[in-house]
Amino acid sequence: MEALRVLFTSGAGLLTIAIIAFLIAMGVYLQRRITKLMNDKPGKEGWN
Repeated sequence: MEALRVLFTSGAGLLTIAIIAFLIAMGVYLQRRITKLMNDKPGKEGWN
C-alpha cells in the first residue's frame, strides 16, 4: 500500500503514470493508423 501511496502522491510517481498513459495512447494511435494505411489501395501514398 505504501508503494501505491507514493505512486499517486509523489512527483516522480505522477510523471510515471503520465508517461505510461502517453505510451499506451501513442501505441493505440499508431496501431490504428498503420492498420488503415495497410488496408488502403495501392497508389494512395502518405499519411494524408
